[in-house]
Amino acid sequence: MHIGNSAAVVTGGASGLGAATARALRASGAQVTLLDRNIAAGEAFAAEIGAQFAEADVTDEASVAAALAQAVRAMGAITALINCAGIVIGERTLGRDGPHGLASFRRVVDVNLVGSFNCARLAAAEMAKNAGEEKGVIVNTASVAAFDGQKGQAAYAASKAAIAGMTLPLARDLAGFGIRVCAIAPGVIATPMLESLPAEVQASLAAEVPFPKRLGRPEEYAALVLSILENEYLNGDVIRLDGALRMR
Repeated sequence: MHIGNSAAVVTGGASGLGAATARALRASGAQVTLLDRNIAAGEAFAAEIGAQFAEADVTDEASVAAALAQAVRAMGAITALINCAGIVIGERTLGRDGPHGLASFRRVVDVNLVGSFNCARLAAAEMAKNAGEEKGVIVNTASVAAFDGQKGQAAYAASKAAIAGMTLPLARDLAGFGIRVCAIAPGVIATPMLESLPAEVQASLAAEVPFPKRLGRPEEYAALVLSILENEYLNGDVIRLDGALRMR
């Protein structure tokens, strides 16, 4: 896929990995529509980079369908979807106050996993209308927690492991339509969520990375997204972006 000719939708596009990806896509000439629940931040960032914005709750079918329809009206088509919307909680299976909340577990899975699949299936239906042999590319966001989940990450790790696990089936399902599917599993990336932690915690996490011994940058995630879009033979793969980190 030629980035300059692409029309991309980025969920969670108002901040973090989504914002870095949207900025990189625009810098390479792509049309971009940001999807986010934060209207003020989404509209402001879209105006800053010259993108479109559509409010969307990724867990809601009607909301995503309306946002994608708005994206098609603005860009003429959808050729790429990058799913960055997600949430994380820290809650042990059994803690001082009792067992893990079932509602909080469901919420993490609903946003991270169901939300990603909801956007992927609806975007694929739009991509299938495109002309040409390759009609679209979907990039989902997993995590190293899918493989090296830590204490208190049962919900988050489960949701990200499921995203990794559905990558190949999605790629096989959509191959006949000329749509590729990959996932990126980031390690410790300096997003606003991680940067809200105390400096000593950030330093401790960075020290665990073999090389380079630092936190990853959102721009490095964005660069990998662009590489996946451009490399036609990347399909059905989950790519770790973690500096060789394996969480203890």
